[in-house]
Amino acid sequence: MKLLVDTHCHTLSSGHAYSTIKEMADYASQIGMKIIGMTDHGPSLPGAPHIYHFGNLRILPEYISGVRILKGVEANIMSYDGTLDMPEKFLSKLELVIAGFHDACLIPGSVEENTRAVIGAMKNPLVDIIAHPGNPQFPVDVERVVACAIETSTLIEINNSSFGNARRGSEGNCRQIALEAKEKGAMLTTGSDSHICFHVGKFDKVLKLFEDVGITEELVISSNPQKLIDFLNKKGKKINYGIEVPFV
Repeated sequence: MKLLVDTHCHTLSSGHAYSTIKEMADYASQIGMKIIGMTDHGPSLPGAPHIYHFGNLRILPEYISGVRILKGVEANIMSYDGTLDMPEKFLSKLELVIAGFHDACLIPGSVEENTRAVIGAMKNPLVDIIAHPGNPQFPVDVERVVACAIETSTLIEINNSSFGNARRGSEGNCRQIALEAKEKGAMLTTGSDSHICFHVGKFDKVLKLFEDVGITEELVISSNPQKLIDFLNKKGKKINYGIEVPFV
């Protein structure tokens, strides 16, 4: 399986990442990526950019170095009701909205509380992806989360960095999520969660998991750029793709 889209990337604007948007795009172009999501952390995470950063993403060109840059955010889930740290007027202008847990923003709760939080976030029609749901700090009811993802047309992310130093102990949960998605037909996406340009498009651990559990391309939206664009536009975005307009 070849993955041509990376829906989860961070620039130095996130405060603990180390590459510019241009550096991310240049590297993505070199390795043949077609789309990357520029999803810096929402403003409640320590070190994250001010909310005005996301309001001003409109000044970015659609394409950099031939790579389509989706202007987005990794918003923080702030309560067990699934509220996010960005208001609708900002979220509605973005091309890609990820929601996820970070313990600096929400104290990990019980399985019931965490599940309710994820479901609440997914029921926000502006949310497109749930980030790293295999995080063992925030255990969830996988069956209910996958069912709600299907119901709300939300993508479930399998995050490559969850198999490394970040969120240690995620592997078993990610496997369970992938198996449940396979059984129920939930759509998955893949995020490198890169915090430096050299990790953009790095999906070695994710691909190994997909091979082990038998996940096919049909369930992986990041294997086909147009499939992702069609999905996002069906959710109400207005994303151009395939025609690179000169940046003026």
